Amino acid sequence: MANYKKPRFKDAAFKRFLSVVLGTLLLVSLLVVSLGTNATPGSSGLDEGLSESVVNIQSFREKLNLPKENDFSIRLEKQNRLPPRNIDLYPRLAKDHITIVLYVHNRPQYLRVVVNSLSKVVGISETLLIVSHDGYFEEMNKIVEGIKFCRLKQIFAPYSPHVFTDSFPGVSSKDCQEKDDAGKKHCVGNPDQYGNHRSPNIVSLKHHWWWMMNTVWDGLKETRGHDGHILFIEEDHFIYPNEYRNLQLLVSLKPNKCPDCYAANLAPCDVNLRGEGRNSLVAERMGNVGYAFNRTVWRKIHGKAKEFCFFDDYNWDITMWATVYPSFGSPVYTLRGPRTSAVHFGKCGLHQGQGKTNACIDNESVNVQVDDTDKVANIRPEWDVKVYQNQPGYKAGFKGWGGWGDNRDHRLCLNFAQMYH
Repeated sequence: MANYKKPRFKDAAFKRFLSVVLGTLLLVSLLVVSLGTNATPGSSGLDEGLSESVVNIQSFREKLNLPKENDFSIRLEKQNRLPPRNIDLYPRLAKDHITIVLYVHNRPQYLRVVVNSLSKVVGISETLLIVSHDGYFEEMNKIVEGIKFCRLKQIFAPYSPHVFTDSFPGVSSKDCQEKDDAGKKHCVGNPDQYGNHRSPNIVSLKHHWWWMMNTVWDGLKETRGHDGHILFIEEDHFIYPNEYRNLQLLVSLKPNKCPDCYAANLAPCDVNLRGEGRNSLVAERMGNVGYAFNRTVWRKIHGKAKEFCFFDDYNWDITMWATVYPSFGSPVYTLRGPRTSAVHFGKCGLHQGQGKTNACIDNESVNVQVDDTDKVANIRPEWDVKVYQNQPGYKAGFKGWGGWGDNRDHRLCLNFAQMYH
């Protein structure tokens, strides 16, 4: 009997041991899945109203001292979390697609031209178009909602001065105006280097660009896991039909043809030029018309948030040329083709917007010549690279045009750099 009971005892002990092991493994598996779900960039918590995760994000933003949101800005935040449009028409994006970001203000006549030109781009249906609005303007929104030629996502800057009509970042009754003396007037604000106080319509240009960059690269679930190139264009950039195919070629050629190039550009840095027309690629200073770079470059830019946010110039591009790029320690080159694939047009600045009596485009049209060679890819892999050095333009040492002296704008800008980290 003793010989019989002993094995049964071992049997029972083994079963208990096995159940404990299995239970432990199950618990560990559930914990791993839970952690993985919380850390996955594609989690759906941001897509369903003000969920617990969104409340946590808002709590974190309050710690950053971001302006207290009003009902309008909260609604825009919710809009930003909606999934892209036209997924039913374009259920799959191309594996090597290059996301296009179009940032706009309030020039509907311009936007119609740009949207029409984008609709004719070869390969546009393969990618995602993100339209970033500086505030909310009904006519602009209707134009964008009518886009059916590709997958589309809209985002709206919730901290735009155009969203805050009676408080910062907009204008409050206590704000200093023009060249007011804050001490004598008992008003709020810090003047720029020329003695001028902030103008919300002016500073919104730089704020929108910086908010958009941080949101696209680090905030949106559609792009925050994307390491490849993203193309950025404005509402006054006419896009040629071969833009997308040329850009794909430039991105693929850049590592070998110009390993020191930070970006690819659709147009010359001098917006008045249309290219040289010769059989050669071009490496030159980075331009502001149709530029594309990857996450590695974004990380370098993001690491210079302090330089960007404290430089006294309301223009994002001049800020980049005069302080951010020089801080990289080496020339910032971009690669482009010998013929432009995008053109800057129009006669209104971004800060002017579209009034009821003034038109940004004569006869609601633009006269951009598109030749047959502009309708197909016209870049050749066998071409050499012509490097332009010591080009004219804004450089280190330029002190800025001002308009960006208020400490509140500096803090808001720095907070944009931290709101997703």
